[in-house]
Parts: sequence; structure tokens; C-alpha cells
Amino acid sequence: MTSHTSHIQLLTPELWKEYELLDSGGFEKLERFGNYILSRPEPQAVWDKSLTTEEWEKRAHAFFRKEKNNPEKGQWELKRGMIERWWMNYQTHDLKLTFKMALSSFKHVGIFPEQAVNWDYIAAKVKALKNTNSQVSVLNLFAYTGGASLAARQAGADVTHVDSVKQVISWSRENMEGSSLDNIRWIVEDAMKFVKREVRRGNQYQGIILDPPAYGRGADGEKWILEEQINEMLKLCQQLVDPEKHFLILNVYSLGFSSLIVDNLIRSNFGIVQNPEMGELYLNDSFDKKLPLGVFYRFATI
Repeated sequence: MTSHTSHIQLLTPELWKEYELLDSGGFEKLERFGNYILSRPEPQAVWDKSLTTEEWEKRAHAFFRKEKNNPEKGQWELKRGMIERWWMNYQTHDLKLTFKMALSSFKHVGIFPEQAVNWDYIAAKVKALKNTNSQVSVLNLFAYTGGASLAARQAGADVTHVDSVKQVISWSRENMEGSSLDNIRWIVEDAMKFVKREVRRGNQYQGIILDPPAYGRGADGEKWILEEQINEMLKLCQQLVDPEKHFLILNVYSLGFSSLIVDNLIRSNFGIVQNPEMGELYLNDSFDKKLPLGVFYRFATI
């Protein structure tokens, strides 16, 4: 029997100069963001650290300490001289992006470094589409601080950036300005609600990017549960994507999701797609341990 499953790929960014995964293990990761080294929890790092705990303590400028009752929240413990906000760059031949970094109470700092492989893909696809069509509209859903939005905008797309958290939209705007960009369309709204309205309006996009959380809340308290709602979301996106010229990226970071689940979701909602790629994103630490950071599926007509 012939299988239609795409070949599973492992992708990691190779062009970061200002980011580095120094070590991982013991449910933690030690990372360099620009000039600063952070120690943060990482549920998938189930193996041993390569460096000693003493070496981690010596190297890190800040440590995220989890709350006992809520493992998602906590506080940063800063060494003397450590600042809470700074800027860092992602620069390649095609992209020059600048991000504001900040130590949040949810252990996040403003970027997901593994997503750089998708920023590069977005920039390449937008440029290729622009060569065939003067107008390229890109919709970025669950857009967080906007790395994908910046990549699409810098490549020349008209970008609609949707996130339900107003403060995150403000952060994204700072990143846009820091990257010397303008005219991104900001939408503070529940992604599902926005997409349903866009379908009713008959709008279409040449690029759609989805990076949904496992759990989330909309702007008006709407619940998002990945397993329960991703299928409906993809049905709607199938109606929004330009049938002739397009690209689509889906990222999921959920311990319960495999590449095969994502493959089934895409094929059941989009049928046979062109140039499919799927697999896992990961970061390589300096001891060659590979830290998995989510499943992706992407396809494009070009």
C-alpha cells in the first residue's frame, strides 16, 4: 500500500549569531540572548545536563524560579548588573530583524529562537510570490511578539497580525519600529472569531501562519484548547487561503501532538498540497543534544 505521508524532517536554525543554546537537561535550558545568559525551565529536557549545576550558576545572569502552585508562572532572580530589557538582532542575507527582549513572569523572553527557520521560509516565499503577483497579503494568527510578521513585512508583504493580548501587540509594535518597518495591521482579538469574520467577508490571503498555544484565552475570555479547536481553525483557513498562489505554516508546541497528527489535519482539510514539509523544530546545544521544540507543517505553491 502506498503512503501519502510526507517525509519527516528535523529543522534547526543555523544563522543565529546572537542566540545560543549552551546546555540543556534536568528540565532546564541555559541560553545566550545577545550579551545575557538565562537559565529557564524546559519540560522536554528530560536528560542530564552536560555542565555542572555550579557551572550553570556561574554562567547565568538570570534564573527563572517557578512558583510552587503554578509551574507556568514564577519570578526571575537577577545577578547584579543584569537588566530586565534589552535588544537583540537576527540577521541573514534577506532579513535584519531587531527584537526587544524582556523577562516575563511566564518564563518567556520575547522570541522563540527555533522559529528562525520559519522566518527564513516566510521571507523566501513572500519574495517568490511577489515575483508573480504584485500584492502579497499575509495573515499571522496567534502572532505573539511578531517575528513572523516582521519577516513577512520586511520581504514586502501586507501583514495582518492577530493576537488576543494587547500588551503583546504593543511589544510587537516596538519590534516593528526597532526593525525599521511600518504599516503592519494590528488586530487585538480572539483568532477564531477574527478568522470566522474574514471568511464571511470573503477575504483571502496568499500567506497564512498559525502558531497556536496548547491553551489560551481570547481578548474577551474565549477559551482556546488546541486539540479541540485546531481542526475547525484549519477548515476556516482553507477558505481564506488564495487557491492559486499561497504558502501556509502551522506550528504546534504541545507534548501530545506528533507529526502524524498534523499531517492528518492538513490532508483532511487541504487535500493534496504542493511542496509539503513536516517534522520537528529543534535547537542544538553546544554538547550536540537536540532539544525538540514543536512540530511544524508547511506547504507552498512556489
